[in-house]
Amino acid sequence: MTDTQTLTPALARVTKGGLCSGCGACRAIAPTAIIMELAGDGFLRPRQTSVVTSDQDAAISKACPGLGQCVSNLGRKDHPLWGPFLEMHTGFATDPELRFKASSGGALSGMLAWLIESGEVKSALTNTADPDRAVANVPILAKNRSDIARAAGSRYAPSAPLAALDMVEDGPSAFVGKPCDVVALRVMQTTDPVLAAQFPVVLSFFCAGVPSLAGGESILEALGVTPKTTAVFRYRGHGWPGRATAVAKDGSETSMTYEESWGSRLSPRVQHRCKLCADGTGVAADLVFADAWETDTTGYPLFEEADGISLIVARTRKGADLLARAIAAGALEAQDFDVTKLAAMQPGQTRRRQALAARLAGQRLLGRTIPKYRGLSLRKAAQTGSLKWALRNLIGMIRRGRSAGKD
Repeated sequence: MTDTQTLTPALARVTKGGLCSGCGACRAIAPTAIIMELAGDGFLRPRQTSVVTSDQDAAISKACPGLGQCVSNLGRKDHPLWGPFLEMHTGFATDPELRFKASSGGALSGMLAWLIESGEVKSALTNTADPDRAVANVPILAKNRSDIARAAGSRYAPSAPLAALDMVEDGPSAFVGKPCDVVALRVMQTTDPVLAAQFPVVLSFFCAGVPSLAGGESILEALGVTPKTTAVFRYRGHGWPGRATAVAKDGSETSMTYEESWGSRLSPRVQHRCKLCADGTGVAADLVFADAWETDTTGYPLFEEADGISLIVARTRKGADLLARAIAAGALEAQDFDVTKLAAMQPGQTRRRQALAARLAGQRLLGRTIPKYRGLSLRKAAQTGSLKWALRNLIGMIRRGRSAGKD
């Protein structure tokens, strides 16, 4: 971003609080005045290049997920940790290739393939590996099963899909994005009927935060390769959970476990805004997908290689209908899932939701802007955790903030 003194007011508030998620919504709203670029810290950030109008600034302020989120349960089940939903299932794509290449059971990839082949949409806007920088992402407009297979698998690196909405040239498309991307898109669609018609199906996935591009490059370093010698890089996939794998230009492969790549290299480099996120589970999407981890006798997830299983959450009536039709068509197999088992299956999401109220309090005590959340049950979520956990996160947020202020 440019200096906060010259930024449009909305972007200035985002900058002051370190609240940018890198979604690209501001670029979509003011395409002639804002560009998205990779900052020195390895995150995608907007840069204002010319004047943003007052109407554009108001639209950015309303849509920016960094500044807040408003949720209404609309008569749906509303869980304090998992938000409003209609149905939960576990399942997988019946296409063996999609299931193998995907990060879990391939249910998201299988759904996209069915949506396109059934004629529900003509394409899907999603992300794939950057051919020029293997650990990075680029948007892709998938138009067939082959495109979807190429894009399958989690990509733990910055992405700004909202900056690429203009890639869709004709016909309806499915949108696949992080929960924050979906929040912004939904807001934009409320005032733009063309955008609403362009993306009638909105899909997301459970997100534990966006790591810096430096995270992927640190994996390469640990594997003894360099960005220049790496032809292909997979963060996951080719099994479940799959290994972080670098394929060199000479065809040789090196890899490390998911536990090591995510736990030691990626999660410590997650951007600040993600630590203040109230929605890592895609409450604004039609359908949301995640890992349906198996757990040990203590309830902790097992990361041993197995056939992938996806968690599938239908949050809207449209999502539930599409899911039922995809299952009936044989694109997916699924069974009902008991929501009371989800906290053990997704401990990271659980702990983050329980800690959020305390983290926001810490941010506020530092005198920094915080997101405005409405309808996200922050108090109820905190009450499902312990006071010790809340205090630990309050103190941790203050310490990190003071340390950052000295840099």
